Amino acid sequence: MPTQAATRMQGEDPADKIVRHAGMLSEHLQARRQQMYPPDAQKSLRTFMIHEVSKLTSIPESTLKLMSNEGKGPVPARLENNHRVYTLAQINELRELFAAQRPAEALRFLPHRRDGEHLQILAVANFKGGSAKTTTSAHLAHYLALHGYRVLAIDLDPQASLSAMFGAQPEMDVQQNETIYAALRYDDKRRPIAEIIRPTYFTGIDLIPGNIEVMEYEHETPRYLSKRPTSSDSIFFERLRLALAEVEDDYDVVILDTPPSLGFLTLGAIYAATGLLVTVHPAMLDVMSMSQFLLMMGDLISVIRDAGATMRQDFLRYVVTRHDPMDQSQVHVVTMLRHLFTEDVLTSTAVESAAIETAGLAKRTLYELESGNISAATAKRARESIDAVNDQILGLIKQSWGRT
Repeated sequence: MPTQAATRMQGEDPADKIVRHAGMLSEHLQARRQQMYPPDAQKSLRTFMIHEVSKLTSIPESTLKLMSNEGKGPVPARLENNHRVYTLAQINELRELFAAQRPAEALRFLPHRRDGEHLQILAVANFKGGSAKTTTSAHLAHYLALHGYRVLAIDLDPQASLSAMFGAQPEMDVQQNETIYAALRYDDKRRPIAEIIRPTYFTGIDLIPGNIEVMEYEHETPRYLSKRPTSSDSIFFERLRLALAEVEDDYDVVILDTPPSLGFLTLGAIYAATGLLVTVHPAMLDVMSMSQFLLMMGDLISVIRDAGATMRQDFLRYVVTRHDPMDQSQVHVVTMLRHLFTEDVLTSTAVESAAIETAGLAKRTLYELESGNISAATAKRARESIDAVNDQILGLIKQSWGRT
Protein backbone atom coordinates (compact mmCIF):
# COMPACT_ATOMS: atom_id res chain seq x y z
CA MET A 1 0.00 0.00 0.00
CA PRO A 2 1.42 3.42 -0.91
CA THR A 3 1.96 5.77 1.96
CA GLN A 4 0.01 9.01 2.30
CA ALA A 5 3.16 10.95 1.43
CA ALA A 6 3.70 8.85 -1.70
CA THR A 7 0.08 9.39 -2.75
CA ARG A 8 0.50 13.11 -2.30
CA MET A 9 3.70 13.02 -4.37
CA GLN A 10 1.92 11.20 -7.21
CA GLY A 11 -0.60 13.99 -7.50
CA GLU A 12 1.98 16.73 -7.02
CA ASP A 13 1.79 19.72 -9.31
CA PRO A 14 4.77 19.71 -11.76
CA ALA A 15 5.77 23.23 -10.78
CA ASP A 16 5.77 22.29 -7.09
CA LYS A 17 7.80 19.18 -7.88
CA ILE A 18 10.45 21.22 -9.71
CA VAL A 19 10.72 23.60 -6.75
CA ARG A 20 10.95 20.67 -4.33
CA HIS A 21 13.58 18.88 -6.43
CA ALA A 22 15.59 22.10 -6.74
CA GLY A 23 15.60 22.50 -2.97
CA MET A 24 16.55 18.87 -2.38
CA LEU A 25 19.41 18.96 -4.88
CA SER A 26 20.68 22.32 -3.62
CA GLU A 27 20.75 21.06 -0.02
CA HIS A 28 22.50 17.87 -1.07
CA LEU A 29 25.16 19.72 -3.08
CA GLN A 30 25.79 22.20 -0.27
CA ALA A 31 26.17 19.33 2.22
CA ARG A 32 28.53 17.57 -0.15
CA ARG A 33 30.55 20.73 -0.66
CA GLN A 34 30.89 21.28 3.08
CA GLN A 35 32.10 17.71 3.39
CA MET A 36 34.68 18.18 0.64
CA TYR A 37 35.46 21.82 1.40
CA PRO A 38 34.81 22.92 4.99
CA PRO A 39 33.36 26.45 5.37
CA ASP A 40 36.76 27.94 6.17
CA ALA A 41 38.59 26.01 3.44
CA GLN A 42 40.06 27.87 0.48
CA LYS A 43 41.25 26.48 -2.82
CA SER A 44 44.99 26.69 -3.24
CA LEU A 45 47.31 26.21 -6.17
CA ARG A 46 49.99 23.56 -6.10
CA THR A 47 53.68 24.46 -6.13
CA PHE A 48 55.95 23.91 -9.11
CA MET A 49 59.12 21.88 -9.40
CA ILE A 50 62.24 23.59 -10.66
CA HIS A 51 62.05 21.92 -14.10
CA GLU A 52 58.49 23.25 -14.48
CA VAL A 53 59.62 26.74 -13.49
CA SER A 54 62.37 26.60 -16.07
CA LYS A 55 59.94 25.54 -18.79
CA LEU A 56 57.45 28.30 -17.90
CA THR A 57 60.01 31.10 -17.64
CA SER A 58 62.79 29.97 -20.04
CA ILE A 59 65.27 30.45 -17.17
CA PRO A 60 67.72 27.51 -17.17
CA GLU A 61 67.46 25.07 -14.25
CA SER A 62 71.15 25.60 -13.51
CA THR A 63 70.56 29.34 -13.13
CA LEU A 64 67.62 28.78 -10.80
CA LYS A 65 69.63 26.40 -8.63
CA LEU A 66 72.56 28.80 -8.51
CA MET A 67 70.30 31.68 -7.50
CA SER A 68 68.75 29.56 -4.77
CA ASN A 69 72.16 28.50 -3.43
CA GLU A 70 73.34 32.11 -3.38
CA GLY A 71 70.15 33.37 -1.72
CA LYS A 72 69.13 35.53 -4.69
CA GLY A 73 65.54 36.01 -5.80
CA PRO A 74 62.52 34.36 -4.16
CA VAL A 75 63.38 31.58 -1.74
CA PRO A 76 61.83 28.25 -2.81
CA ALA A 77 60.41 25.79 -0.32
CA ARG A 78 61.99 22.39 0.07
CA LEU A 79 60.14 19.09 -0.13
CA GLU A 80 61.01 16.10 2.04
CA ASN A 81 63.28 14.86 -0.75
CA ASN A 82 65.00 18.30 -0.70
CA HIS A 83 63.67 19.24 -4.14
CA ARG A 84 62.96 22.94 -4.60
CA VAL A 85 59.41 24.10 -5.31
CA TYR A 86 58.11 27.57 -6.17
CA THR A 87 54.69 29.15 -5.91
CA LEU A 88 53.25 30.87 -8.98
CA ALA A 89 53.67 34.21 -7.18
CA GLN A 90 57.39 33.43 -6.82
CA ILE A 91 57.58 32.47 -10.49
CA ASN A 92 56.21 35.89 -11.34
CA GLU A 93 58.82 37.47 -9.06
CA LEU A 94 61.47 35.69 -11.09
CA ARG A 95 59.94 37.03 -14.29
CA GLU A 96 60.04 40.60 -13.01
CA LEU A 97 63.58 40.18 -11.74
CA PHE A 98 64.94 38.89 -15.04
CA ALA A 99 62.95 41.44 -17.07
CA ALA A 100 64.56 44.23 -15.00
CA GLN A 101 68.04 42.72 -15.28
CA ARG A 102 67.82 42.09 -19.03
CA PRO A 103 65.76 44.95 -20.54
CA ALA A 104 66.52 43.84 -24.10
CA GLU A 105 64.81 40.51 -23.34
CA ALA A 106 62.12 41.87 -21.01
CA LEU A 107 59.26 40.70 -23.22
CA ARG A 108 60.60 37.16 -23.12
CA PHE A 109 60.34 37.06 -19.34
CA LEU A 110 57.42 39.39 -18.66
CA PRO A 111 54.94 39.23 -21.56
CA HIS A 112 52.45 41.85 -20.35
CA ARG A 113 50.81 44.12 -22.91
CA ARG A 114 52.94 47.02 -24.06
CA ASP A 115 51.87 50.46 -25.28
CA GLY A 116 49.83 50.16 -28.46
CA GLU A 117 48.74 46.57 -27.74
CA HIS A 118 45.00 46.48 -27.09
CA LEU A 119 43.26 44.44 -24.44
CA GLN A 120 42.34 41.01 -25.76
CA ILE A 121 38.75 40.03 -24.92
CA LEU A 122 38.02 36.42 -25.80
CA ALA A 123 34.43 35.18 -25.86
CA VAL A 124 34.03 31.41 -25.63
CA ALA A 125 30.63 30.71 -27.15
CA ASN A 126 28.15 28.11 -28.42
CA PHE A 127 24.62 27.57 -27.19
CA LYS A 128 24.95 23.77 -27.34
CA GLY A 129 25.41 22.30 -23.89
CA GLY A 130 28.33 19.92 -23.57
CA SER A 131 30.57 21.75 -26.02
CA ALA A 132 33.12 22.33 -23.21
CA LYS A 133 32.89 26.12 -23.05
CA THR A 134 33.73 26.25 -19.36
CA THR A 135 36.47 23.62 -19.61
CA THR A 136 38.01 25.58 -22.47
CA SER A 137 37.70 28.89 -20.62
CA ALA A 138 39.23 27.60 -17.38
CA HIS A 139 42.15 25.84 -19.06
CA LEU A 140 42.89 28.86 -21.22
CA ALA A 141 42.82 31.20 -18.20
CA HIS A 142 45.17 28.93 -16.25
CA TYR A 143 47.52 28.49 -19.20
CA LEU A 144 47.82 32.23 -19.78
CA ALA A 145 48.41 32.96 -16.10
CA LEU A 146 51.08 30.27 -15.89
CA HIS A 147 52.85 31.98 -18.77
CA GLY A 148 52.88 35.37 -17.07
CA TYR A 149 49.77 37.10 -18.46
CA ARG A 150 47.27 39.05 -16.36
CA VAL A 151 43.84 37.50 -16.83
CA LEU A 152 40.30 38.54 -15.92
CA ALA A 153 37.79 35.67 -16.12
CA ILE A 154 34.10 36.63 -16.27
CA ASP A 155 31.32 34.12 -15.72
CA LEU A 156 28.30 35.17 -17.79
CA ASP A 157 26.52 31.86 -17.29
CA PRO A 158 23.82 31.68 -14.56
CA GLN A 159 24.89 28.07 -13.98
CA ALA A 160 28.23 29.53 -12.82
CA SER A 161 30.39 26.49 -13.56
CA LEU A 162 33.45 28.68 -14.18
CA SER A 163 32.96 30.35 -10.81
CA ALA A 164 32.89 26.94 -9.14
CA MET A 165 36.15 26.03 -10.89
CA PHE A 166 37.72 29.00 -9.13
CA GLY A 167 36.25 28.03 -5.76
CA ALA A 168 33.34 30.49 -5.74
CA GLN A 169 30.14 28.55 -5.05
CA PRO A 170 27.27 30.51 -6.65
CA GLU A 171 24.74 29.73 -3.91
CA MET A 172 27.03 30.52 -0.99
CA ASP A 173 29.93 32.75 -1.96
CA VAL A 174 28.33 35.13 -4.47
CA GLN A 175 25.97 37.63 -2.90
CA GLN A 176 23.45 40.02 -4.40
CA ASN A 177 24.92 42.58 -6.84
CA GLU A 178 28.29 40.80 -7.03
CA THR A 179 28.02 39.39 -10.56
CA ILE A 180 28.55 41.09 -13.92
CA TYR A 181 24.92 42.17 -13.68
CA ALA A 182 26.00 44.74 -11.08
CA ALA A 183 28.12 46.53 -13.71
CA LEU A 184 25.50 46.30 -16.48
CA ARG A 185 22.21 47.03 -14.74
CA TYR A 186 20.13 50.06 -15.65
CA ASP A 187 19.19 51.47 -12.23
CA ASP A 188 20.98 53.44 -9.53
CA LYS A 189 22.40 50.25 -7.99
CA ARG A 190 24.83 49.87 -10.85
CA ARG A 191 28.42 49.47 -9.63
CA PRO A 192 31.84 50.18 -11.19
CA ILE A 193 33.21 46.94 -12.56
CA ALA A 194 36.33 47.25 -10.39
CA GLU A 195 34.18 46.78 -7.29
CA ILE A 196 32.95 43.33 -8.31
CA ILE A 197 36.29 41.90 -9.43
CA ARG A 198 37.75 39.51 -6.90
CA PRO A 199 41.19 37.90 -6.73
CA THR A 200 41.48 34.12 -6.98
CA TYR A 201 43.80 31.53 -5.49
CA PHE A 202 45.42 31.28 -8.93
CA THR A 203 48.00 34.08 -9.06
CA GLY A 204 47.49 36.27 -12.12
CA ILE A 205 43.76 35.56 -12.49
CA ASP A 206 40.94 37.73 -11.19
CA LEU A 207 37.30 36.70 -11.39
CA ILE A 208 33.85 38.18 -11.76
CA PRO A 209 31.68 35.28 -10.60
CA GLY A 210 28.21 34.37 -11.78
CA ASN A 211 25.02 32.95 -10.36
CA ILE A 212 21.32 33.06 -11.21
CA GLU A 213 21.39 36.85 -10.74
CA VAL A 214 22.95 37.39 -14.18
CA MET A 215 19.60 36.39 -15.68
CA GLU A 216 18.22 39.69 -14.40
CA TYR A 217 20.00 41.40 -17.27
CA GLU A 218 18.08 39.25 -19.74
CA HIS A 219 14.82 40.28 -18.08
CA GLU A 220 15.61 43.96 -17.57
CA THR A 221 17.00 44.78 -21.01
CA PRO A 222 13.71 44.30 -22.94
CA ARG A 223 11.87 46.42 -20.37
CA TYR A 224 14.54 49.09 -20.66
CA LEU A 225 14.44 49.06 -24.47
CA SER A 226 10.65 49.33 -24.47
CA LYS A 227 10.96 52.75 -22.83
CA ARG A 228 12.94 53.92 -25.88
CA PRO A 229 15.48 56.04 -24.00
CA THR A 230 17.28 58.68 -26.02
CA SER A 231 20.62 58.84 -24.18
CA SER A 232 23.78 57.22 -25.52
CA ASP A 233 23.50 54.83 -22.60
CA SER A 234 20.68 53.11 -24.50
CA ILE A 235 22.98 51.02 -26.74
CA PHE A 236 22.59 47.95 -24.55
CA PHE A 237 25.09 45.71 -26.35
CA GLU A 238 27.91 48.22 -25.67
CA ARG A 239 27.55 48.07 -21.91
CA LEU A 240 29.96 45.18 -21.37
CA ARG A 241 32.64 46.66 -23.61
CA LEU A 242 32.34 50.04 -21.89
CA ALA A 243 32.53 48.42 -18.45
CA LEU A 244 35.69 46.52 -19.40
CA ALA A 245 37.28 49.73 -20.65
CA GLU A 246 37.29 50.93 -17.03
CA VAL A 247 39.84 48.26 -16.03
CA GLU A 248 41.64 47.52 -19.28
CA ASP A 249 44.98 48.83 -17.99
CA ASP A 250 45.03 46.08 -15.34
CA TYR A 251 44.84 43.08 -17.68
CA ASP A 252 46.26 41.54 -20.81
CA VAL A 253 43.40 39.14 -21.57
CA VAL A 254 39.74 38.93 -20.56
CA ILE A 255 37.98 35.58 -20.95
CA LEU A 256 34.18 35.56 -21.21
CA ASP A 257 32.48 32.24 -20.48
CA THR A 258 29.11 32.79 -22.16
CA PRO A 259 25.77 31.14 -21.32
CA PRO A 260 24.32 28.36 -23.51
CA SER A 261 21.91 30.76 -25.17
CA LEU A 262 21.93 33.68 -27.58
CA GLY A 263 20.51 36.36 -25.31
CA PHE A 264 21.53 39.89 -24.46
CA LEU A 265 24.55 38.79 -22.43
CA THR A 266 25.92 36.69 -25.27
CA LEU A 267 25.28 39.50 -27.74
CA GLY A 268 27.19 41.88 -25.47
CA ALA A 269 30.04 39.39 -25.20
CA ILE A 270 30.26 38.91 -28.97
CA TYR A 271 30.27 42.68 -29.48
CA ALA A 272 32.94 43.25 -26.82
CA ALA A 273 35.16 40.40 -28.04
CA THR A 274 38.36 40.95 -29.95
CA GLY A 275 38.51 37.19 -30.46
CA LEU A 276 35.67 34.68 -30.72
CA LEU A 277 36.24 31.02 -29.85
CA VAL A 278 33.39 28.72 -30.86
CA THR A 279 33.69 25.36 -29.15
CA VAL A 280 32.31 22.36 -31.00
CA HIS A 281 32.08 18.67 -30.12
CA PRO A 282 32.63 16.75 -33.39
CA ALA A 283 29.32 14.90 -33.52
CA MET A 284 26.78 15.55 -36.25
CA LEU A 285 23.98 16.58 -33.87
CA ASP A 286 26.32 19.09 -32.23
CA VAL A 287 27.39 20.46 -35.60
CA MET A 288 23.73 20.83 -36.64
CA SER A 289 23.12 22.77 -33.43
CA MET A 290 26.17 24.92 -34.13
CA SER A 291 24.75 25.69 -37.55
CA GLN A 292 21.66 27.15 -35.92
CA PHE A 293 23.88 29.03 -33.47
CA LEU A 294 25.83 30.63 -36.33
CA LEU A 295 22.65 31.55 -38.22
CA MET A 296 21.16 33.19 -35.15
CA MET A 297 24.45 34.90 -34.34
CA GLY A 298 24.51 36.30 -37.85
CA ASP A 299 21.07 37.80 -37.27
CA LEU A 300 22.21 39.35 -34.01
CA ILE A 301 25.29 40.83 -35.63
CA SER A 302 22.98 42.42 -38.19
CA VAL A 303 21.20 44.12 -35.27
CA ILE A 304 24.54 45.58 -34.20
CA ARG A 305 25.27 46.82 -37.71
CA ASP A 306 21.81 48.32 -38.07
CA ALA A 307 22.47 50.29 -34.89
CA GLY A 308 25.49 51.84 -36.58
CA ALA A 309 28.07 49.94 -34.51
CA THR A 310 31.00 47.89 -35.77
CA MET A 311 32.63 44.67 -34.58
CA ARG A 312 36.32 44.80 -33.76
CA GLN A 313 37.33 41.16 -33.76
CA ASP A 314 40.87 40.14 -34.60
CA PHE A 315 39.97 36.51 -35.14
CA LEU A 316 37.25 33.85 -35.10
CA ARG A 317 38.29 30.25 -34.49
CA TYR A 318 36.48 26.96 -34.02
CA VAL A 319 37.89 24.85 -31.20
CA VAL A 320 37.24 21.11 -31.52
CA THR A 321 36.63 19.74 -28.02
CA ARG A 322 36.07 16.31 -26.45
CA HIS A 323 37.69 14.84 -29.55
CA ASP A 324 38.24 11.10 -29.90
CA PRO A 325 40.64 10.75 -32.87
CA MET A 326 39.93 7.00 -33.00
CA ASP A 327 36.22 7.57 -33.63
CA GLN A 328 35.73 7.51 -37.41
CA SER A 329 32.49 9.48 -37.28
CA GLN A 330 34.30 12.24 -35.37
CA VAL A 331 37.18 12.13 -37.86
CA HIS A 332 34.62 12.65 -40.63
CA VAL A 333 33.08 15.65 -38.86
CA VAL A 334 36.46 17.27 -38.17
CA THR A 335 37.48 16.75 -41.80
CA MET A 336 34.23 18.37 -42.93
CA LEU A 337 34.77 21.39 -40.67
CA ARG A 338 38.34 21.85 -41.91
CA HIS A 339 37.14 21.62 -45.50
CA LEU A 340 34.45 24.24 -44.92
CA PHE A 341 36.26 26.67 -42.62
CA THR A 342 39.93 25.91 -43.47
CA GLU A 343 42.30 27.88 -41.18
CA ASP A 344 39.44 29.10 -38.99
CA VAL A 345 39.44 25.66 -37.33
CA LEU A 346 42.34 25.29 -34.90
CA THR A 347 44.69 22.59 -36.12
CA SER A 348 45.06 21.27 -32.58
CA THR A 349 42.07 19.64 -30.88
CA ALA A 350 41.21 19.09 -27.23
CA VAL A 351 41.04 15.32 -26.90
CA GLU A 352 38.50 13.57 -24.73
CA SER A 353 40.39 12.25 -21.74
CA ALA A 354 39.82 10.63 -18.36
CA ALA A 355 42.36 13.11 -17.00
CA ILE A 356 40.14 16.07 -17.87
CA GLU A 357 37.11 14.29 -16.40
CA THR A 358 38.99 13.48 -13.19
CA ALA A 359 40.19 17.05 -12.85
CA GLY A 360 36.70 18.38 -13.55
CA LEU A 361 35.14 16.26 -10.81
CA ALA A 362 37.44 18.02 -8.34
CA LYS A 363 36.68 21.37 -10.02
CA ARG A 364 40.24 21.66 -11.27
CA THR A 365 42.05 21.88 -14.59
CA LEU A 366 44.89 19.69 -15.80
CA TYR A 367 47.30 22.42 -14.72
CA GLU A 368 46.30 21.84 -11.09
CA LEU A 369 46.52 18.06 -11.02
CA GLU A 370 49.12 16.68 -8.64
CA SER A 371 51.13 13.63 -9.61
CA GLY A 372 49.32 10.49 -8.57
CA ASN A 373 45.81 11.77 -9.29
CA ILE A 374 45.80 9.77 -12.51
CA SER A 375 48.28 7.75 -14.54
CA ALA A 376 51.23 9.80 -15.74
CA ALA A 377 50.78 8.71 -19.37
CA THR A 378 47.09 9.67 -19.45
CA ALA A 379 47.76 13.04 -17.84
CA LYS A 380 50.67 13.70 -20.21
CA ARG A 381 48.61 13.02 -23.35
CA ALA A 382 45.75 15.22 -22.15
CA ARG A 383 48.09 18.02 -21.08
CA GLU A 384 49.89 18.00 -24.43
CA SER A 385 46.56 18.25 -26.23
CA ILE A 386 45.29 21.17 -24.11
CA ASP A 387 48.68 22.90 -24.26
CA ALA A 388 48.65 22.70 -28.06
CA VAL A 389 45.18 24.29 -28.27
CA ASN A 390 46.06 27.05 -25.82
CA ASP A 391 49.40 27.71 -27.49
CA GLN A 392 47.61 28.30 -30.79
CA ILE A 393 45.21 30.72 -29.12
CA LEU A 394 48.13 32.54 -27.50
CA GLY A 395 49.75 32.72 -30.93
CA LEU A 396 46.64 34.48 -32.26
CA ILE A 397 46.78 36.94 -29.36
CA LYS A 398 50.44 37.71 -30.05
CA GLN A 399 49.70 38.09 -33.75
CA SER A 400 46.98 40.62 -33.00
CA TRP A 401 49.51 42.57 -30.94
CA GLY A 402 51.99 42.51 -33.81
CA ARG A 403 54.44 40.26 -31.98
CA THR A 404 56.40 37.67 -33.93
